[in-house]
Amino acid sequence: MTPAQLSRTVLHTLRRAVEDGELPAAVRTPEKVTLRRPPHGDADYASNLALRLAPALGRPARQIAEILRIRLAQQPGIARVEVAGAGFLNITVRAAGRTAVVREAIAAGRRAQPAALPEDPARDAARWAAVTGHPVTCERRDSQPLFRVQYAHARTRALLTNARDLGFGPEPGSYETPAEAALIALLADSGRISEHGTPDRLARQLEAVAEAFCDVHDVHPILPRGDEKPRAAHRARLALAEATGAVLAGGLTQLGISAPNHL
Repeated sequence: MTPAQLSRTVLHTLRRAVEDGELPAAVRTPEKVTLRRPPHGDADYASNLALRLAPALGRPARQIAEILRIRLAQQPGIARVEVAGAGFLNITVRAAGRTAVVREAIAAGRRAQPAALPEDPARDAARWAAVTGHPVTCERRDSQPLFRVQYAHARTRALLTNARDLGFGPEPGSYETPAEAALIALLADSGRISEHGTPDRLARQLEAVAEAFCDVHDVHPILPRGDEKPRAAHRARLALAEATGAVLAGGLTQLGISAPNHL
């Protein structure tokens, strides 16, 4: 289940709650539901829909959220729904939903194929500093967020090249581990931030994606080791690497910064 599909599911759930009399018929259904990555916990998405509806309905947001929680938990593709804080809905999708996010990110990256900016460290550093307000030297090192973002992108490209040399390619699969889920949640949220966020917010999102990718890379081998044969897990993680590279390349290009294939 992609973010767009989940947004439609939440809206459908709200409409059914109104039709069945659990919520007042006078409720004004929004045109879309915005989903974000929860700031805390391990859920995939969070929605403030109940908080938005509470003033007009004259009901506590948590009460509204609980009505929606029970209904949402019964929908196909949703693994768990919790009410958090003042009335946020924290939603965890089933593993197939994460697979759909990876598949969609890869397809979007292959369709878009943004024109690659020529590599220019001085320009990139100046542009990143202008966007984030933090100075960057042209000397690349791990302590610099821009370097970590560009390095993560270059690493995804190297993994794809090395896998091709080993005779296998990316194939989205099952993503069950916390590190994989955290990265996929960031990838899912990147489209919204790319479209509606400020350049500074996009830069911070790219930093988060790069860090989360490194967490996956450090814990879960993406390429076979030694005489090991490529397995489904390797293909799935390679697909996650390609999806990450597509998001990083798109975001860097949007900021006017190069996405080098080699560093």
